[in-house]
Amino acid sequence: MKKTTKFLSAVTKHQKKQSVEKFHGFLKDYLEILETDDSVCALSHRRLYETITRHGITRLDQSETRCRRIFNAESLRTYDYFQTSFFGMEPALNKVMRFLHSASMKGEESRQVLLLLGPVGAGKSALVEHIKRALEACDPVYHIADCPIREEPLHLVPRSLREEFEEVYNIKIEGDLCPVCRHNLLEEYNGDYTQVPITTSSFSIRGRRGIGVVPPMDPNTQDTSILIGSEDISKMDLYSEDDPRVLSLNGAFNVGNRGIVEFVEVFKNEIEFLHTMITATQEKSVPSPGKQAMIYFDGVIISHCNEAEWNKFKAEHTNEAILDRIVRVNVPYCLEHSQEIKIYQKLLGTSDFNYHIAPHTLELASMFAVLSRLKPTNKVDPLTKMKIYNGEEIIEKGLIKKVDIKDLREEVRDEGMTGISTRFIMKAIDNALADSDKNTITPISIRDSLIKQVKEQVTSEEDRKHYLEFLQKTLHEEYLKILEKEITKAFVSAYEEQAESLFNNYLDHAEAYVNATKVKDNITNEEMEPDEKFMVSIEEQIGIKGSAKDNFRADISSYMFAKLRRGEVIDWRAYGPLKEAIETKLVGSVKDISRIVTKSKSRDNKQQKKYNEMVKTLIKDYGYNEDSAEEVIKFASNNLWRDS
Repeated sequence: MKKTTKFLSAVTKHQKKQSVEKFHGFLKDYLEILETDDSVCALSHRRLYETITRHGITRLDQSETRCRRIFNAESLRTYDYFQTSFFGMEPALNKVMRFLHSASMKGEESRQVLLLLGPVGAGKSALVEHIKRALEACDPVYHIADCPIREEPLHLVPRSLREEFEEVYNIKIEGDLCPVCRHNLLEEYNGDYTQVPITTSSFSIRGRRGIGVVPPMDPNTQDTSILIGSEDISKMDLYSEDDPRVLSLNGAFNVGNRGIVEFVEVFKNEIEFLHTMITATQEKSVPSPGKQAMIYFDGVIISHCNEAEWNKFKAEHTNEAILDRIVRVNVPYCLEHSQEIKIYQKLLGTSDFNYHIAPHTLELASMFAVLSRLKPTNKVDPLTKMKIYNGEEIIEKGLIKKVDIKDLREEVRDEGMTGISTRFIMKAIDNALADSDKNTITPISIRDSLIKQVKEQVTSEEDRKHYLEFLQKTLHEEYLKILEKEITKAFVSAYEEQAESLFNNYLDHAEAYVNATKVKDNITNEEMEPDEKFMVSIEEQIGIKGSAKDNFRADISSYMFAKLRRGEVIDWRAYGPLKEAIETKLVGSVKDISRIVTKSKSRDNKQQKKYNEMVKTLIKDYGYNEDSAEEVIKFASNNLWRDS
């Protein structure tokens, strides 16, 4: 009963909210509201832009690592409304919001169609749905009561008074009454526009209020009535054909007036079907069915399609009129594997699977997805390119590899428009979960699931070979490196403390070396020369030898000083190359791990105890459960620490 009581309480609150009295008034009442709040008569682009930005706008901190490494410290905005639903899409979202912002100020974009162009499963449809839901949540719109297109009440103001109105209110009136409202004004209200009732209503996708959708149509059956409505045949016997009362204004442009009209897979329609777009954008009007005048249209037109359809449409020179009215925004696949993981987590959060996902499982899947989407380059190998695109520092022969992400992006055009889709990955994850007897998936099982799916579903022989190489070689080797470090960390008690100690010691000695000073012993306070042997033992782990050591020590000293100056926290992970060197040294220092991990060797009581402690650490500190810990250890013993 507690659950029912709780829900009924929510029902009561909802009913109270729904029962809030709608506005009912006349032009005078509306003008009084307008006097204090001119946003109530905002055009569609402004309304949508303000609705989204009301949730909050944040500028990426140019000193923040992701902004600095991935976006080259470009001043990108993030919009709070999209933050929890879309990941790795900042450039595309910025372009969409720039379009709406310009259009809201009545720039040229207000007479343009927004086209989202991208591969299947890139998030185009989801983005449009999210935008439509924003409109559903905005304040109700004031409109002429009983108007089929919910038009702006200011259209009641006669043209002869509009100049004076604009002087008084500093608001320009755009548009005229639709044929139905014009007829009602003359016939029902004797031309007295002050007596025409005005009300409010909300936006609704299901109710087709302010949000119209145009699906792709069969060329043989497509009819412009989907866009502009039709004449009601049942009323033809009652009224003449030029009587507005025969009109049924229920087309997408009628429904989407003052809101959004969405064209799904827009270029699957015949060109003749899209001609209405031209007048809707340029003239801000659409044809009325039958013999009535053009109808004013105020709406945001959003369309989406894939690249193949766009290229086909663009190649036809007769389509120039429409092409000239399109603002294209590319929506590629995510190219940051850390952001791709967030997409999987979001989608998995909506499923009913009762599962345990071992560490690095989603990471491995996301790496594969991103690798498939990247174009090859001579500058770096695919894995390195993937890491650069993820904002990671690349270490090569002891130094950070200086490859500019901007150069990589400029080298290829439209990167991220091909490759493995997020849906493909999710199906592989679902299959791995469904096949698991223990409701547990690991990097090993997801890799197997992906291999199986690639073999079954990828039709291109070249792509299939390419993808299998990523899974069976590139990512196999990369995962082994990750796993080796992780098991070693779990094996070595107080790994973090040891790493931090090595880091601090190295930093003290390197700083003294660079500044030609001495190191003070923390215990004895004795001053001594920097320990060259100790520093070399760290540096050689990542291939730093000879004269390179001087540059490395200088680099790390200046890097740490810069972080301190910015007030940032410093730990052993702060500087990529040094972190790599410390990890390698600690891994290499473990001599007994092989005997502990490898099951085929008989363990004595001491070794068994150490093994149990390692498993317990993997579970407690790293997020494994007992089954997944056993599986990855077994995998490691077969691939890393084989019996010799």
